[in-house]
Amino acid sequence: MALLEVSGLVVHYGKALALDGVEMRIEAGELVAVLGPNGAGKSTLLKAISRALPASAGRLVFREKAIDALAVHEVVAAGIGHCPEGRHLFSDLSVRKNLLLGAYLRGDKAAIAADLEHVFALFPVLRERQHQLAATLSGGEQQMVAIGRALMGRPALLLLDEPSVGIAPRLKEVLFDAIRQIQTAGTAILLVEQDASVAFRVASRIYLLEHGRIVREGRSADLAGDDDVRQIYLGI
Repeated sequence: MALLEVSGLVVHYGKALALDGVEMRIEAGELVAVLGPNGAGKSTLLKAISRALPASAGRLVFREKAIDALAVHEVVAAGIGHCPEGRHLFSDLSVRKNLLLGAYLRGDKAAIAADLEHVFALFPVLRERQHQLAATLSGGEQQMVAIGRALMGRPALLLLDEPSVGIAPRLKEVLFDAIRQIQTAGTAILLVEQDASVAFRVASRIYLLEHGRIVREGRSADLAGDDDVRQIYLGI
């Protein structure tokens, strides 16, 4: 059985339909990307999975257990970490304190310390700047903190929403190298990314979302060879 199964997911914003019967699955250790135009419902999908937004209908099954009635903190405890678009750091707290907030549901101090070291190994610049206020970091460094904070919850599935937005090209490469390392170490990733070329490069499978519905799904290599997909998403 898949790590995550989404069945018939429907989400409304008031009377507006944002997601219309979305079906998808994520296998353990897999990196899957969701692509689509602005307003397609990509961020809404991640928020619905993490229960930050309520669904109008549908089922969310994670590790063979229904999570569609859980509170946000219960979803985190179940093993899903959400790194939202915009990072949402506590700007007046240090980098270290922001990271440790990701482990707020845990009580295993030795393991938390080990995981903090893992985050610093993944993003060495954060070790150097761990006592700086988050507000003083560059956009790319703040994104590293946001991902690191989510990892401190030890997720089996990491939801990443537009991690490359507003990041310099050099740091973007560093960031996606770290994302590949996270996935290689065994954490499944569901990635929403505006840079389709990067998404096709790092993801094993792609879902194409338009007007709140999944319109195509397949292996990255197969979709990248489709003329329509190449023209619309890759511009070639």
